[in-house]
Amino acid sequence: MSNISDVKVISPSSYVGFDTITSQIEHRLLKKGFQFNIMVVGHSGLGKSTLINTLFSSHLIDSSTGQDISKHPITKTTEIKVSSHSLIEDRVRLSINVIDTPGFGDQINNDKVWEPIVKYIKEQHSQYLRRELTAQRERHISDTRVHALLYFIQPNGKGLTQLDIAALKRLTEIANVIPVIAKADTLTMDERTAFREIIQQEFRKHNFKIYPYDSDDLTEEELELNESIRSIIPFAVVGSETEITVNGEVVRGRKTRWGSIAVEDINQCEFVYLREFLIRTHLQDLIETTSAVHYEGFRSRQLIALKENANTRASAHLSQASNPMLQRPSQ
Repeated sequence: MSNISDVKVISPSSYVGFDTITSQIEHRLLKKGFQFNIMVVGHSGLGKSTLINTLFSSHLIDSSTGQDISKHPITKTTEIKVSSHSLIEDRVRLSINVIDTPGFGDQINNDKVWEPIVKYIKEQHSQYLRRELTAQRERHISDTRVHALLYFIQPNGKGLTQLDIAALKRLTEIANVIPVIAKADTLTMDERTAFREIIQQEFRKHNFKIYPYDSDDLTEEELELNESIRSIIPFAVVGSETEITVNGEVVRGRKTRWGSIAVEDINQCEFVYLREFLIRTHLQDLIETTSAVHYEGFRSRQLIALKENANTRASAHLSQASNPMLQRPSQ
């Protein structure tokens, strides 16, 4: 059998029309729409809801951080809250699930506080696998798998906490984790640079698999883009849904006692870089990587376990059948 690379390339002598396949695919995709599921993880008060709303220029989730946490009943576990929305931009419909994790890191004892998050992510993989394995499979399987996980790091200037290390160790194994330095306007530019270097060193020390990943099928240009992205991860971000006037121009930002913060000013924060990366260059890759890397790994492990269990039961049955001492006495 000849290698596909050895097949002779022929140009038709007249127009055939198979070049329209790209527009046919585009038409079907536009008709179907796209599904994107994003999870936000971090302590209360770090601006998770505000950042999501700023990213999509839509009020998708309400902030739950305006109240004193100490006055609320203490919950034993991290909650999982999902809000679903449909956004339309220039004929493209994006169905988006925002998965919030209230309570993460807010308890006095945060031992294993990441477990409900890990359980949720694995449950979505499990549900998808069950739908795939049914005899009469749905034509379009509903996708609730987590495509991106924004992990909010406290701007303490010191580095990752023990909770961050324990949580990231587990979350980076099962999801596309994108770390951000929350409320970066509380740090000076020099403090941000030093803080990022500390965190990047800790990422390398603990061997965390931070998204984006490189692979053999990426072009040189794509590999360079990923490398430049990794150099500024975690993104130092500020979010705001409020419009303010700066030098006569209306921008999204916040006014403070010492000045104004415009979230889309790259000289003040890296929100623009995060949005460009998350939505404009890597959104489809996040979806594909979830399927090809994280879900495929889960699927493979589950099917191997099912096969091993079946073989174990079959071996036990054969052993029982061949050993008269193990057979039930006749009635």
